[in-house]
Amino acid sequence: MKKLILTFVILGWAGISAAQTAAPGPAPSGEPAMTLQRLAQIVQALDPDVIARGPALEFTLDNIPVIVIADQRADRMRAMVPIASVEGLGEADLLRLMQANFDAALDARYAVAHGRLWGVFIHPLSPLEKDQFLSGLVQTITVAKTYGTAYTGGAAIFGGGDSGTIYQDLFEELRKKGEAL
Repeated sequence: MKKLILTFVILGWAGISAAQTAAPGPAPSGEPAMTLQRLAQIVQALDPDVIARGPALEFTLDNIPVIVIADQRADRMRAMVPIASVEGLGEADLLRLMQANFDAALDARYAVAHGRLWGVFIHPLSPLEKDQFLSGLVQTITVAKTYGTAYTGGAAIFGGGDSGTIYQDLFEELRKKGEAL
């Protein structure tokens, strides 16, 4: 799986230089603008074993491999987790994924690229706040975990079940790891 992920990074995001460091203005909450460096600090707090490859950060959360790629020039970031091969996905599967993208995946999305189904969270980089990023990571991990069952990002659900607590527990765990940032 690592080889496939690295191939995606190399093919999809080549040519972004480390010199792209200036981000426009602070986030609306008054937090400093998100930059490649700040994003890397947050991820480092979440997983000290993170691997940085240019604008890509590879790490593991909740036993799920995650890749975050940022392009300061385009003011965009993308967090993504591999879910499955697209081989064997039928029309009914693809329809269900699109339905989930509309109402249940929330800020995360199901996406297809390079022969693989991904969970992704895409956001403008500079206004991204730390808690938005953490929430996006949790939702992206959750769409991967619930693929084939609930197809949900997990953040906004009706009460009475266990899902809300599971989402909240993971969010709080990630928030505490990056509390000083």
